[in-house]
Amino acid sequence: MSTSQGKQLAAAAALRHVSEDSFLGIGTGTTVNLFIDALASAKLRIRGAVSSSAASSERLRGYGIDVVELNSTGDLDLYIDGADEATPHRHLIKGGGAALTREKIVAAASRKFICIVDESKLVDVLGAFPLPVEVIPMARSYVARQLLKLGGQPVWREHVVTDNGNQILDVHHLEITDPSALETRIDQIAGVVTCGIFAHRPADLLIIGGEKGVREI
Repeated sequence: MSTSQGKQLAAAAALRHVSEDSFLGIGTGTTVNLFIDALASAKLRIRGAVSSSAASSERLRGYGIDVVELNSTGDLDLYIDGADEATPHRHLIKGGGAALTREKIVAAASRKFICIVDESKLVDVLGAFPLPVEVIPMARSYVARQLLKLGGQPVWREHVVTDNGNQILDVHHLEITDPSALETRIDQIAGVVTCGIFAHRPADLLIIGGEKGVREI
């Protein structure tokens, strides 16, 4: 089974968790795009979607789905998003699409967070995928020096500006054995907006599409 087929299985399986007449949080990435396509095809009636990126907002509007601001909705019932890596403990690395800050905000404001991935994203220990860190532009070099002290190799993702006007450092060669502790430590560095570890607010449900169909953790 191809990676894209696994993504499609996971995206389709998430539909049964969507309640009609609710506000839905929508993340960013290729698997989320498949979920948006499936949501539109199923013609589920939702009140609107809070999107974590301009790209997802554009796709939602293309299907006639209202995109609303989180400030106007209050807490959300459900947030659907993908991940770059996920563990069986439902800890994640996110931010390959540079939307990690808005994704973390929407996840925090949602009662339930469902992460949809293909089986290639499931790992025992986070860190093979470079950890994205969103930084204030003037602090980029300073933050990079602090990340070096933590044992990582930060690389500036040049020519990428987040929807918030910030920059991304991708941190290579980390073995993240204590995701919560490292998330706290990196987020406390002056100039860091947030890092792509989702451990303090992990997924509530991980839906994995693969050779044997769909499984849930």
